[in-house]
Amino acid sequence: MTAPLLPSGTDATEATQTADGSKAPSDPSRPAPSEPAVRPPARDRYFDLLRAVALFRVVLYHLVGWAWLPVVFPSMGVMFALAGNLMARSLKRPAVQVVRGRMRRLLPPLWLLGAIGVSGMLAQGWGPDDDGHPGWWFLHLTFWVLPLSDPPYAEGVAGIQGVLGEDWAAELAGPLWYIRAYLWFVLLSPFLLKLLRALPWPTIAAPLALSAILEFGWLSLPSERIDSALTDFSTFGACWILGMAHQQGVLKRLPRYAVPSLAPIVAAFGLWYAFHQGFSTGHDLDSIPFAQAVWSFATVLLLLHISPSWARWPRRLRRWDRLITLLNSRAVTIYLWHNVCILAAATLYDRLWGVDSLADHAPWLLESPWPVLLLAWILISGCVLAFGWVEDLAARRRPRLWPDGGSTGRRRSGTGAHRA
Repeated sequence: MTAPLLPSGTDATEATQTADGSKAPSDPSRPAPSEPAVRPPARDRYFDLLRAVALFRVVLYHLVGWAWLPVVFPSMGVMFALAGNLMARSLKRPAVQVVRGRMRRLLPPLWLLGAIGVSGMLAQGWGPDDDGHPGWWFLHLTFWVLPLSDPPYAEGVAGIQGVLGEDWAAELAGPLWYIRAYLWFVLLSPFLLKLLRALPWPTIAAPLALSAILEFGWLSLPSERIDSALTDFSTFGACWILGMAHQQGVLKRLPRYAVPSLAPIVAAFGLWYAFHQGFSTGHDLDSIPFAQAVWSFATVLLLLHISPSWARWPRRLRRWDRLITLLNSRAVTIYLWHNVCILAAATLYDRLWGVDSLADHAPWLLESPWPVLLLAWILISGCVLAFGWVEDLAARRRPRLWPDGGSTGRRRSGTGAHRA
């Protein structure tokens, strides 16, 4: 944790006073008052909290499938907004350097997943003839290296009896749309930032307008790959750009009453449209991209408006510091592997139906999702230990097995000031 910055109006000279009020001897190694020391930016713990909640909600939703969970907390919109905020802050450096750094951090965890997953698919009989076009099959395999489009996977492959359910390859590849969308947002961010600075509100609104155009069939696209990429951009592009706009101070130019007054109206419209499109379990916001775009935009706008600046945790959240630090340190690993962990947890837990005493006297326990959720997180923890170190190598850090901040000493605690 970085040391707290000096209070506003306090310079380095005042900070060297001794307890009796006299000046401490000057240290020639200290910078002069006119040349303040450069401090690394403190982590915004509010954003860390949002990212941790988003990850937990994603895992829970992919297990239970409750349609109202994305309404309570639109995780994907929040995660894209936080990434957009970080990207805009990084773009103070040369764009090519920033984009290359983001790709370096993103791709190695995907390569490890692909090396294990594709090897498993090949071992279970997947090959070029499955698609009927061997040349295209080999070409599409390159999307496991650079996911400009969705990587291919084997459909209907057998699992491992009693350990991993059938069609595990589809579960493995399920989260990869996010990696593909994230990569495109990173590549486009230098141009989006220029547009944002020149035309802030038209740039923020453009993805929503595109989402409406696609929703109502006013634009036809030539291929499924282009359609999926453009749909994801239109659905979550406004959230990414909102994150950039927050970092650039665009949202602060609005009157303080504007967001609390308008965002609930926009959110209500998105929810109204979702219900008129048959919103329910099995047909949720993910199935209605325009409603997802509008609802996520409004929710992210409110969360960014609230946005307390927490360089240190509020007292009531300090107990969660190490858990939230771990989730943030291993966010990519958790997201990539959680679907397979859920499938394995469900497959292992189903074996308990073979225990007659449980099946006869406690079927409610065997049908409950909560033991499966606990087992899934145990397996996810195993993936963090086994594969998470790749995130450290990708970021050019010393590899760590369990980066929860516990080995760096006790963190300073306190309350952060609310942003103006």
